[in-house]
This record gives sequence, structure tokens and C-alpha cells, in this order.
Amino acid sequence: MENSEKTILVVDDEKNIRELIKFNLESRGYKTVEAADGQEALDIAKNDNPLLIILDIMLPKIDGLKVCRILKEDPRTRKIPIIMLTALDDEVDKIVGLELGADDYITKPFSPRELVARVGAVMRRVEEQDSDSLPVNNPDLIIDDLKYEAVLYGKKLDLTLKEFELLKLLASNPFNVFSRQQLLEQVWGYDYMGDTRTVDVHVCNLRKKIEEADTGSKYSIDTIRGIGYRFSVKE
Repeated sequence: MENSEKTILVVDDEKNIRELIKFNLESRGYKTVEAADGQEALDIAKNDNPLLIILDIMLPKIDGLKVCRILKEDPRTRKIPIIMLTALDDEVDKIVGLELGADDYITKPFSPRELVARVGAVMRRVEEQDSDSLPVNNPDLIIDDLKYEAVLYGKKLDLTLKEFELLKLLASNPFNVFSRQQLLEQVWGYDYMGDTRTVDVHVCNLRKKIEEADTGSKYSIDTIRGIGYRFSVKE
């Protein structure tokens, strides 16, 4: 695919929705490619490596949740950000999608303006990955922004893109408390008003991975009731 680094894969079995997304993205300078079912989405993602995927859950052949899981388990595609499209009342699907590694979700019917804003935020983060930065080092925890890797006690943590960015922000500011809204703004990159379940699910997944690697319980992500989260280090 030509200029795949700037191409967005739009996956939905409804042609009118694909056309709506395509029109709004291309009117702002993005390139798009379309897929109408899960198998086609997998083929395009693995062969052409788009920068971002907008993925509907209800798809023919292979549903969107399974597509997400397959992509996040494949080293070739696991770093591609995924924004999932869900029905308004499918709370379970939203949570499962996030647990599988999706970076965000948007409910149908959605605002094209909100969709473009979220896509723009992801694009900016991808572009910033090439900027010069130094690794963040703790005695036993190394967070390398250049490699997008986190190593705890010599063991590389298997993190999604959002989990890595959350860990980087929290660990770079130990003992500082961040509200869910602050985390949405600084990690997701846009002013999001509404459901903060996105943050809770990602923090929960990140906490489990830290706990599995840190048998001494030196590092932890604490929940501050009514406020948000903080990264703690025991002496």
C-alpha cells in the first residue's frame, strides 16, 4: 500500500458508515482503505500495516473482538492502534475490547467530529514516537521511550500501546495522583467528556502485569478513592 504510514483501515460491514468515516477522514488529509468483514481486515492489516484501524465489532466471517485479539497477539500488528466501534448499549463488548488491547472505542451513532479528533490524537502520538527522548530508569524498572519497551526486574512487560503510555506517565511522576480525566487528556490526547471506564480497564490490565512480574510488590498502581491513580515505589 502506498504511504501506508498515513493510511487508516476502516472496517465495517455497513457501506454507508464506511463512506461517512472515509469522507470525514479524507477531507482532513488522511488516506483510507476499507474492509467489509473480519477476514478482509486481517489480510489488509497484516499485509499493508496501516497506522491505525477503526474496527466495528459486529462483522461477518470474523467478529471485531476476535480480529482485535488476533492483531494484538501478532508481533507484526500488535502496535497498530485500534479504535473500536460499538453499539450504544454494548457495555460488555466495550470492556472486552479494551481488555483485548483496543486503544479506545466510539459508540454508534457517533459524531464525525469526535471520531476525527480521536484519530488525530493517535496520529500525533505516533509521529511523536520518532522524537528524541531518553529512557526513564528506576532501580529495577526501565521504561525506554525510544524502543517503546518496559522492563521490570529484567523481564520485558507485554504491554499494549496505551498501557505503555500509562506506565510511562505514572512512573515518571511517582506518588503524584492523576485523575481519570487527566489520564484521558494526557494519554489519549483529547478532551474527553463522559465515560472514564477506558482508563479503569487499562489501569486494571497494567496493574495485573506489574503484579505478575513484581513478586516483591515494590511497584504498584494505587487507587485513590474518588480521585484517580498513583504510581508507588516501596523503599
